[in-house]
Amino acid sequence: MYQGLKVAVVVPAYNEEKLIGQTINTVPEFVDHIIVIDDTSKDATSERARETGEPRLTLIRHEVNTGVGGAICDGHKEALRLGCDVSVVMAGDAQMDPDYLPDLLAPIVDGLAQFTKANRFYSRDSYRGMPAYRIFGNVILSFMTKLASGYWHLFDPQNGYTAIHRSALERLDLDRVARDYSFENDLLINLNILRVPACDVPIPAVYGEETSTMRMHRVIPALLGQLTRGFWRRILLKYVIYSFSPIALLLLAGLPLIAFGLVAGIWVVVHTLGAPVVSAGSALLAALPLLTGIHLLIAALSLDIQESPDRVAVPATPSRRNG
Repeated sequence: MYQGLKVAVVVPAYNEEKLIGQTINTVPEFVDHIIVIDDTSKDATSERARETGEPRLTLIRHEVNTGVGGAICDGHKEALRLGCDVSVVMAGDAQMDPDYLPDLLAPIVDGLAQFTKANRFYSRDSYRGMPAYRIFGNVILSFMTKLASGYWHLFDPQNGYTAIHRSALERLDLDRVARDYSFENDLLINLNILRVPACDVPIPAVYGEETSTMRMHRVIPALLGQLTRGFWRRILLKYVIYSFSPIALLLLAGLPLIAFGLVAGIWVVVHTLGAPVVSAGSALLAALPLLTGIHLLIAALSLDIQESPDRVAVPATPSRRNG
């Protein structure tokens, strides 16, 4: 146990025979259960996990590949079944430094958050060694996920090194969370709808010989669609159905005004090319709705940021990690 909390580490694994043993063997002693989900690996991932002889190990092997999200969700369900208070996700490729696990748990122990997430971008040193294309992609996705999820103080959404308290996990409908590589993004959207307090913890990633199975040309379009749908689902559930908010009025009024202003502006430009001169009324017809719509959207954005149930990053404390 850690500070009176029963902790489980969930390890989703797909073709991780080289590193799964290292991942299991480096899990801190205070962790009560290590739940490895072999998502129909084609190699000896399950065998290598069993060979560690770890008494805390629970091995689940899928007969059908469910994706990383499906594996994590099944691991969380098993953690709940085992009576754990906190469920932590650590990848099977040894990228997530177990020495920082106490830092990830600290905000939950202190009652500051029910969900914590590693952030590789908190300092310049924390993403040293990360490939440049990953840095660029994560920055773009981070800003998009902020807008879609409503967690405006969280960054690095693709980071899967997370911890979630049982109270939040029990409220979450795991069967409705995305199963593919958009799992982390969709999870944030679902947590925000439930107003679960969350925070970032600066934790550097570890890069070694692992290879990613993610195909960006397939993942990015699907992720954009997921974020768009998730944004409107969050607005509908959080600000209309569960608790009607001015944010919905501002948003639903601002978007049509912007659309009308853009169409009117294009019409004015097209019909005043050449000799005709635009009249004051025509210019006002285009400009006023556009400016009003932008003002309403900024107001909605400001209120959404104020509604965010997240906190700024919690600094790492070496003394806690060292004992």
